[in-house]
Amino acid sequence: MGPVGILCINRTLKKGRWYGFVTGLGAAVSDLIYAVLTGVGMSFVMDIVSNQQTKFYLQIFGGILLLAFGIYSYRSNPMQKAHPGGGAGRGSLLHNAITAFFVTFSNVLIVPFFMMLFALFSFVIPDHPVEMCIGYSSVIFGALLWWYGLTWLVDKVRSKFDDNGILIINKIIGSVVIIFSLIALIGTIFNLYHLPELA
Repeated sequence: MGPVGILCINRTLKKGRWYGFVTGLGAAVSDLIYAVLTGVGMSFVMDIVSNQQTKFYLQIFGGILLLAFGIYSYRSNPMQKAHPGGGAGRGSLLHNAITAFFVTFSNVLIVPFFMMLFALFSFVIPDHPVEMCIGYSSVIFGALLWWYGLTWLVDKVRSKFDDNGILIINKIIGSVVIIFSLIALIGTIFNLYHLPELA
C-alpha cells in the first residue's frame, strides 16, 4: 500500500472519492515519469540485457526481488507509517493531485523497482517504439485503474472501512504480487531449457 495509498484512502474517506482519485492520479504521473526515465536509462545498457544468459540472470533476480516485495507487502502494516493527512481543509483537486505527485516523486527507490520489472518482463525493446509506447501507456493506465478501483471500493464501504480494511487490502496486494512473481520465476526457469548458452 505505502504512504500514498494511505493518503489516497484518507482523502477518499474525509474529502470524497474524487479527491482520493486525483491523489492517485498525481502518483500515477510520477510513476510514468520514473518509468520513462528508467526505460531511457536501460536502453543504454541493452547490449548487456540482450545477452540471453545475462537476461536470464536478471530475470531471476527481478523475480526474486518481486517475490520479496510481495512478502514484505503481505506482512507489513502500512498504518504504522501513516501520517494524519488529508483531513484538514479540502483544498482544490489540483492541489491534492500535486501534493500526491511530490510525495511519490520523492521516493527514488521506485527506479530500481522499475528496472527489476523491465528486466523481468523484457519491457525495453529498442527499435520497437509502438511496443514501448504500449508498455508506458500500460504503466499509467494500470495505475489509474488501480486508484479508480481503490477509491470506488473505499467509497462504497465507507461506513465499514477502518485500519483492518487497509490491512486486508495490503494482504490481497501482497498475495497477488507473490503469485505473479512465482509465475514469472517458473516461466523464466522453464525457458532455461530453451537457451543453449546455459545448457
